[in-house]
Amino acid sequence: MKPIQDHRKMALMMKLVVCTATLFWALGSVAWGENVIIFHAGSLTVPFAEMEKRFEAAHPGIDVLREAGGSTKMARMISELGKPADIMASADYKVIDKTLIPSKASWNIRFATNQLVLCHTDNSRFAKEINRDNWYDILCREGVVWGHSDPNLDPCGYRSLMVLQLAEKFYNKPGLYDRLLANRPKENVRPKSVELVSLLKTGNMDYAWEYLSVAVQHELQYITLDDHINLGNYKFDDFYKQAQVKVTGKKPGTFLTRTGKSCTYGVTMIDDAPNPAGAALFLAYLLDPEGGLKILESMGQPPFVPARIDSEQVLEKLPGSLRQRVEVKP
Repeated sequence: MKPIQDHRKMALMMKLVVCTATLFWALGSVAWGENVIIFHAGSLTVPFAEMEKRFEAAHPGIDVLREAGGSTKMARMISELGKPADIMASADYKVIDKTLIPSKASWNIRFATNQLVLCHTDNSRFAKEINRDNWYDILCREGVVWGHSDPNLDPCGYRSLMVLQLAEKFYNKPGLYDRLLANRPKENVRPKSVELVSLLKTGNMDYAWEYLSVAVQHELQYITLDDHINLGNYKFDDFYKQAQVKVTGKKPGTFLTRTGKSCTYGVTMIDDAPNPAGAALFLAYLLDPEGGLKILESMGQPPFVPARIDSEQVLEKLPGSLRQRVEVKP
């Protein structure tokens, strides 16, 4: 009888080994499958960090993994380098249209606005003198160090240049744009706008162009601009479109022209998202008026409530959980 007992013990041990291995494999699969990978604009870093914390607390089985940078750069990492991603949130919704649709994404939701401001500190040169009527004269002065982000990588960069172009027209100052750029060396152009914050706070830069939300989140002092030039009011889109900035295209040696338009943020889910269910869950939270949109508003970034899409055709493409979070508003 003993050999039979040994055989049974051996069979039981093998079953335990197989079950244990299967369990570990399953747990590993769940852990990997429950990552939600988000690429987003640098200007969304602070609110998205808060959303991540609250979302993960409500969904302990999901780990949100974020990478922030210039929106154009982030989109190209997905479209050109093939980086796996579930969600892309851009500071300019047009970046999604031009870089990800239709090859990598099928729809685009507009969820927030912003405006450009000129940030400074108490230690900035002429800080006590500068105001919304003379800022361009201050930036032209010798010794004043100011900068903006790279227009080829970050929408805040080409929007900063648009503000300067629009100021020339609004204030009727022919040649102002060229004079301003002549007083801004190339080393003052940084890959993303949030990098300029540390330069301001350490005294290595006097003034920097930022989004209002970034200024509020980082407790910076700032000059607000007239609605004709701050890119923050859609009612002035006809005036904004006079500004145009040439940026690098998808392929080396190619270029795109960005045309002035009010600041509108966009978000999409990548078609081959590793975790579409988790991504849809996060997006539903992002677009919730009592969730992500409320966080944005509290941090100086006005949201669209509800968020907006262009057409009924786009509505049909959305996950079911998102259709109640948007309205059709071209």
